[in-house]
Amino acid sequence: MQWLETAEQYIRDIPTYADTIDISDVFEIFIIAFMVYYILAWMKTTRSWKMVRGLLFIFLFLLILDLMDMTTIVWIFQNVLGFIVTALIVVMQPELRHALEELGNKNFLPSIGFLDSSRGQDSSFSEKTVNEIAKACSEMGRAKTGALIVIERKEVLKEYERTGIEVDGLVTSQLLINIFEHNTPLHDGAVIIRGNRVTYATCYLPLSDNPGLSKELGTRHRAGVGISEATDSLTVIVSEETGGISVAHEGELERNLSLDGLKEKMREIMNMNSEEDTKRRHRRKRKGQEEAEK
Repeated sequence: MQWLETAEQYIRDIPTYADTIDISDVFEIFIIAFMVYYILAWMKTTRSWKMVRGLLFIFLFLLILDLMDMTTIVWIFQNVLGFIVTALIVVMQPELRHALEELGNKNFLPSIGFLDSSRGQDSSFSEKTVNEIAKACSEMGRAKTGALIVIERKEVLKEYERTGIEVDGLVTSQLLINIFEHNTPLHDGAVIIRGNRVTYATCYLPLSDNPGLSKELGTRHRAGVGISEATDSLTVIVSEETGGISVAHEGELERNLSLDGLKEKMREIMNMNSEEDTKRRHRRKRKGQEEAEK
């Protein structure tokens, strides 16, 4: 392909270009590197990251086809490339709009760890938060109070937060129970948890159209599965009809969990088991040292 020949020629000419580089070229390289880093970091916090991996797979596939001289297939891909770019813009429209809004608000570094002020305090999902969520779900299950709790993981859920009302409170069982109590202003919809804080309530979620879901499941469960299909989030659902507790993740729904089963599932999906095991070993070691000193 023409672009491959151009790339090969550019690589051969690198020694010649090295003699003509000045300080402005170095500065330009740093700017381009920063832009590429920022775009990749931003994509990693959105569902577009999966699309990028898919595009990389297609690129490698085309490269193999070109090396094997399958010119007909390569020609077809080259001619539909314009349609693919247009389709990507349409599919990624919500993410692109959000990125432009952040740029307009001068908050265009949300994905770079040490510059992200929104993920400073209470940014990690702790064992205390696990216990508070489990306690709230247990009590709401006994009272048959419906609940829909979405826990953010790597992909940022700001697209869905915009549909709700800001709360920004530390996760406690009392707060969650009060939010989902019948006839309260915030009980309808989902709450979103980021780290150890409830960020938004009454959020609207996409409904799953998976035909494999049981017909007895209502809108709340379909919304929980829907958000788990669209993002990498973990969703906890309490049924208003039966009081049963379910967990949705990666499009799969696990129903009728016990209190301990819910805790274990949250720890597993949030990758907390290894961390908790390390903490327990440290506690046992410290306890043994204290007993030895006595």
